[in-house]
Amino acid sequence: MDGRTEVIQNYLAYLESVRGVSARTLAAYRDDLSLFVNYSNNHKIDPVKASPYQVQSFIAELSAERAAPSSVNRRLSSIRGFYRWLVRFGKRADNPCDALRNIKAPQGLPSVLWEDEMAVFAELPEKNKILWPQRDKALILVMYSAGLRISELVSLCIKMFTGDREGARITGKGGKERMVFFSGEARDAIGDYLPQRAAKIRDAGLKAADMHGALFISEKGRPLSVPGVRWIIGQYAQVSGLGKNIHPHSLRHSFATHLVNAGCDVRIVQEMLGHASLSTTQRYAHVNIEGLKKVYARAHLREHISHSGGIQ
Repeated sequence: MDGRTEVIQNYLAYLESVRGVSARTLAAYRDDLSLFVNYSNNHKIDPVKASPYQVQSFIAELSAERAAPSSVNRRLSSIRGFYRWLVRFGKRADNPCDALRNIKAPQGLPSVLWEDEMAVFAELPEKNKILWPQRDKALILVMYSAGLRISELVSLCIKMFTGDREGARITGKGGKERMVFFSGEARDAIGDYLPQRAAKIRDAGLKAADMHGALFISEKGRPLSVPGVRWIIGQYAQVSGLGKNIHPHSLRHSFATHLVNAGCDVRIVQEMLGHASLSTTQRYAHVNIEGLKKVYARAHLREHISHSGGIQ
């Protein structure tokens, strides 16, 4: 291990042991910093001693390769934290990222299924029977009715449930705990799915302890992964006929949008979603306005038709 790699490993060890970051966050830091070290090696730069211009050149190269602004900003944040650590422990006098600013990311409206569309999507597993209908219906309804992130869904364990399966206590982003609640339809779907889950685990020759209580499992009896959930939702998106780019986060977006549409206070929605910042939740107020525009447009079109006797 050379000195450049060693200092990165020391920083990652600090994040894990002192800062207590999650395994997922640690992996993201490792990927981001490895990319920067590779860039530095290719350009004969010592990453510990890099200048502001050299860090900026790395960011510019990412942008030139058409990396998403959110990805570029995340990598810059990882590098910024690394230099902050170097300065704090006397390994460097300054932070070359101090003068660098994040790339402005476009704030598009989230992909949303309106209430009637969500009802259609939730019925797809039973109607199409393309994968595992009972599991997939429960997965869709749990994710939607509780407003879960995909990482929260795959981490959901039976032991987290309340006694009546009305809800669960989960750990979200930043290690923040919150209670989430399931609709009656979601609870019924879970009830239909659990016996099949137990049978799959038994047929695979596994023990319940091997699953660590994971609620959602694969056909082979193993806990579902994030890519696995994306694939399942993608399969139903293809046969939905809704004409929308539906992905797992669409269910969470839809949950929040429907609450706002129903007049729920944005601060309550913030708590339900586990957002650290109210400004993140307030985006759904904009989605609500878009929904109102669509309702108005449809009503205006009907009025025009009734007065003209049809569309000319």
